[in-house]
Formats: sequence, C-alpha cells, structure tokens
Amino acid sequence: MDAVALLLNRQSCPRLQAPAPSAEQLDIIFAAAARVPDHLGLQPYQFIVAEQEGLTKLGEIFALAAKREGQPDEVINRAAQLPHRAPMVIVISAKPIKHNKVPEIEQVITAGCAAMAMQQAAFAQGLGAVWRSGSYAFNDDVKQALGLESNEHIVGFLYLGTQVISAPIKASKDITQQIRYL
Repeated sequence: MDAVALLLNRQSCPRLQAPAPSAEQLDIIFAAAARVPDHLGLQPYQFIVAEQEGLTKLGEIFALAAKREGQPDEVINRAAQLPHRAPMVIVISAKPIKHNKVPEIEQVITAGCAAMAMQQAAFAQGLGAVWRSGSYAFNDDVKQALGLESNEHIVGFLYLGTQVISAPIKASKDITQQIRYL
C-alpha cells in the first residue's frame, strides 16, 4: 500500500477478533511510533501492551474505576469487558519530560502522533485497529493502576486485531470550511 493510499483510505475498524498482531507486525507498529515528529528526540511516550490475561487485568482496572465513580453495576460489568473487544490493546501515554525547549503540549502531541502512526502501520499491514479514548483515558484511578505518574496523560487505547468484516471505505469529509489562507 503506498503512502497516499494509506492516508486517504485508513479508517477505524471497531469490530476486531484474533489473531492479534504477530511479533513481526508489532515490531513494525512500534517502529512507526519511533518515527513521529519528536523535538529533540525526547521520546515522551510509553506503550503498555495488554493481551490475553492482560486484557482481563485492564478490564479489572476499568471496572474498579467505574466502581469508584459510583457507576451502576451494569456500567461496572461493561467496563470489565471493554478491553476484550480486541485481542490486543496498547495503552499509549504521553510521558512529558521537563525541558526548557520542548513544552509539555508538544510532547503530548508527539504521543498522539505515535498513536496515529501505530494505527496507520497496523492498517498498512492489513490489520484492523481503532484508537479509542473515553472516560477511562482521563481517569486518575486508571492512570495510577497502570503505574503512570500524575503528569502523564493517556492519549488513547489502540485496539488491534483482525477485522471481523471489511467495511467499505467511508466517504471523504469536506473540510473546506476549516481551511484558511493568510
């Protein structure tokens, strides 16, 4: 797949099944993350891979967070199952490093670029992927349970696997209203 085709045809694939990416495919996914714009090469990101038992642990973390929020049992039970929507979930976090030349926002953007590059790399290899966020990405209990520091930010959960169905490519969006020239 050439780069332009990838950029113009990539889409989220929310219905995923086994198999998860192979070790070789995962190496390419992480190599893509390492190529994103990164002022001074700080690598202000971290990746936590959950598969098999790790998916259950991540679900337990989500369920505990929901319980601490006072959510009803149906939300807590659903939270425990969320990671099992794919055979692999990668938690992508921004891990800002105090630096006088690289503000924190730039470092968070770098982590977001890593998430997008990883999703693109998965798609380019014929895998399905969806970048999710939601309330658990912004929940302090989730961050703490994952061992993240208070200054770290979860930029998303990258769900990876094999597409259940091949969805037709979505129509392009008209962004002409968002373009301005000086």
